[in-house]
Order: sequence, then structure tokens, then C-alpha cells
Amino acid sequence: MAAALALFIKLIPLYVTVALGWVAGRYLEASGKHIAGIMLYIMTPSVVFSGVMAAPLSPEVIFLPFLVFGLSSVLGILQLKLARRVLSDGSANIIPLCVGSGNTGYFGVPVALLLFGEEGLGLYIVCMLGTTLFENSVGFYLAARGRYDLKESLWRVAKLPSVYAFLAAVTLNLSGISIPDVFMPLFDNLRGAYSILGMMIIGMSITSFRGLAGNVRFTALAFFGKFVVWPLVATAFWWLDSQVLGIYEPAVHKVIFLISITPIAANTVVIATLLDTSPRQAAGTVMLTTLFALAFIPVMISLAF
Repeated sequence: MAAALALFIKLIPLYVTVALGWVAGRYLEASGKHIAGIMLYIMTPSVVFSGVMAAPLSPEVIFLPFLVFGLSSVLGILQLKLARRVLSDGSANIIPLCVGSGNTGYFGVPVALLLFGEEGLGLYIVCMLGTTLFENSVGFYLAARGRYDLKESLWRVAKLPSVYAFLAAVTLNLSGISIPDVFMPLFDNLRGAYSILGMMIIGMSITSFRGLAGNVRFTALAFFGKFVVWPLVATAFWWLDSQVLGIYEPAVHKVIFLISITPIAANTVVIATLLDTSPRQAAGTVMLTTLFALAFIPVMISLAF
């Protein structure tokens, strides 16, 4: 109970930030679309680059982002096929982003720090990069296919800098090159801005708190994929690796499980806004899952850990 209460208190500032974003959008006419571009093309690649540069890399650790990326991609593609059978309003292509990724950054990092400490946080960030890669490649492509043809969708993915930031950071890290001390404050500030703006854009995209669910079928599919299917897959991997494969330590299993129970990523709103593909539906669903996670995460952690 004490751990659950501590976790609850830790999450409160995130909800305050969302509320401030709503105030900014409602009364200050702040533009979420402009901030979305800054988030996707500047903030996210900066966080990816600095996170990989700071992580102790080994072949097993380097493979972790690709493992999470693979799980996210399979889940996203399967849920998209289901969504196309259920949804007819053009929002189906946002479902893979809702299901495959998660708010692993500005929501998950404080939780990981509370659960695993500074040492475990580095491992969490490396795994977190898998969902970031998914968001900025397969997830973005599937979302763009709802609005653009194949050639244009692939071109938009190729222009996303986060994938190149990840590859550059891995190369530099393995070469023994680190970020110069003079630039460390810059990356720290960018990481802080990433957290604040990422949560605020959720609030900015919600013009009214009435009807947050929007299309109930969309919301139900998103909740089912994110809070039922993803945790089940993470639990299955936990059992398979611990009982059969024996590749990773329990710390990795716990990190992947935490990633699976985070709410829908705020970057879903960022991408939906940039593509003009059901941004209000995405924002409302992200907000509902964020509220739900306030109780869901402590319960799931108490059961699993």
C-alpha cells in the first residue's frame, strides 16, 4: 500500500501538466500542431540520442530496443486488421500507435525511477527506445497510410530524424565517444522540455472534457489492445525467457512489463495532429488511458512484482 501511494503521488504532476495544457489551448489559443512538429523533429530525436549515448551497450542490451520494436510492430499490425473491420470513420490507422507504443517517456520514466532506481533506469530507457522506434517508423507509416499513398507515406517516414539519431548514438557509443560536457545541460533541458510539452499537448488537443471517448468502438479497441493484449504478450515473454530461453535477467522482464502497462503515448496525439487524422479522438483516448493508468499501474505492479 505504501508503494502504491508513493507511486500515486509521483504521477500527480503529470496530470497537472495535462490540465495546464488544456488551459493553454482553451484560453491562450496555443497551437498544438506547431508544438507537435517541434516534439517529433527536435525533442524526440534529442532524447533518443542522449539516452543511447548514456547507456552501457552490449550485444544483448543493443538487441532490446529491437525486441520491443518487434513486439510493438506485430501488435500494431494485428490490431489494425481488427480495427478496419470495426471502424469506418477513418480512425482505424491510429489504432496501431495506440496499441503498439506507450507513454514510456514522460510518464514511464518517473515510474521506472521509483521502481528500479538510477541503475535500472538506464536499462528501462534502452527498452523504451523500442517503442520510440516503432512510433517513428512502422507506427507513423501505418497512420500515414490512412491519409497518404504508399510512396508519400514511406517518404514521410524517411524524413523522421529519430531513427537516424538512434543509429548515430549507437555508433558513437560503441566507438567510445561521449557527449561533451559543455552540451550536457542542453540535452538535460531538452529532456525536461520533452516531458512538459509532451503532456501539455494532450490537454491542448482536448477542446472539451465532454465526450472524451468519442467513438466508443475506437476507445474500446485502444483500451483492449493497450491494457489487455500488450500486458499478456509481455507476461508470455517473461515466462518464456525465464523458463526456456534464459537470455535475460528478471530486471529486463520487469522493465518490458512496465512498458506494456503504460498508457497510450502522447506522441499518438502528436502524429495524429501532424497528419490531421482524428486528432481529437486520439487526444480523448490518450487522456482516458492516462487517467485509467493512475490506478491500473499500481495494481498491476503490486500483482507482478
